[in-house]
Amino acid sequence: MTVSLSDLTSAIDANEPKARDFLKSLIAVPSLSGQEVAAMELAARAFGEFAKVEKVPLDNSLKNDPLYCDVLEDLDYTDRFNLSVTLPGAGDAKPLLINTHMDTVPPSQGQSNPFDPGEEDGKIFGRGACDAKGQVAALYLAMLALKDLGSPCDGDLIGHVVVEEEVGGNGSLAMARRGGVSPRACIVLEPTDNAIFTSIRGAVWFRMDLSGQAGHSGGTGRVSALKLATRVMDILERYHTELLAASKGIDLFDKYENPMPLTLGKLHAGNWPATNPSHARLEGVLGLLPNITAQEVMAQIRRLLIEQGPPELADNLKAHFPYRHDSSVCPTDAAIVIDMKAAISAMGQQPHIDAMCASCDACFYSGLLGVPTVVFGPGNLKFAHSSDEHIDMADISAAGKIIAATSAQGVSK
Repeated sequence: MTVSLSDLTSAIDANEPKARDFLKSLIAVPSLSGQEVAAMELAARAFGEFAKVEKVPLDNSLKNDPLYCDVLEDLDYTDRFNLSVTLPGAGDAKPLLINTHMDTVPPSQGQSNPFDPGEEDGKIFGRGACDAKGQVAALYLAMLALKDLGSPCDGDLIGHVVVEEEVGGNGSLAMARRGGVSPRACIVLEPTDNAIFTSIRGAVWFRMDLSGQAGHSGGTGRVSALKLATRVMDILERYHTELLAASKGIDLFDKYENPMPLTLGKLHAGNWPATNPSHARLEGVLGLLPNITAQEVMAQIRRLLIEQGPPELADNLKAHFPYRHDSSVCPTDAAIVIDMKAAISAMGQQPHIDAMCASCDACFYSGLLGVPTVVFGPGNLKFAHSSDEHIDMADISAAGKIIAATSAQGVSK
């Protein structure tokens, strides 16, 4: 079923002030990973004014899932939930599924008033504005406009608003395991400048705990946990170089010099300059492309640490991978891509297909449900997680039109 471009534009424009206010109200409620309940309650009320909202409860049995990510240890799921938001369609076609997340990373150093939403020249500032509360607002705007147009969709439009994307995607994992929906496709909303990302790289996060013997700097023969950590870093750097070389020639990724970087993010060791540290913890992330799985990367890292490390490393290393995402690939000629390209073209814009050099929750829908999955949304990734985080309301409106037109499977001039 198609909608007219003029009617869709009018409906989006009429509801943009509501979406702006909704976004600002979301930013004003902190929702760090594991602390999303208040913001989710707010969203449930807002969506509930025009759509069917279900609070999907979470419980601690989720931790037993083999794909569960424990980036944050000792999380409690009591009284926490995801949201499933349904706008019924006019026909019985398969639904379109839209996923996005409510959790944010902590405020950045130098970010002033991160939970006090600001606005300047049409841009909304604050933690989560670009990643991903602006995307929640785009879904809200699309659904609200479609409701005002009489829900002109051949099938239901279903939104999954989830927790914990920033720490491994446990909310999306729970929704994928839940099942109960057989969608025609899934759009994961992340900041892409409204480009269609059909190929999404994966990632593994690592946590390396090294043990040694504490002692005075004048002593000899002791194992230094800190020195072992530096050896681990050297091995990881070499492995990344080899893996990157073996990952050349993959469509859409190959234009990027390093689409799967190694980040050595944290190293903690010792408490005194003249004392040999007995423990060191190294943490970081390694990206991976569709030519290899997260399980294969983890196995190769474990093997190389033993083969290339000093003899004492094997007995003094505990390697843990708290975040494990495979890549997600959707064929560029899939129906969802064709529909989205048509919607973007109808808006007078040039569709852009690209690869995402970051990881997100797409792998759960493509991998566990076997659903054609793309990543799309307003906002620029360079502003996500930054001290200058913001999103342009014009981009949210454009994304809302594209989501609505794709759901309706057509726009007439």
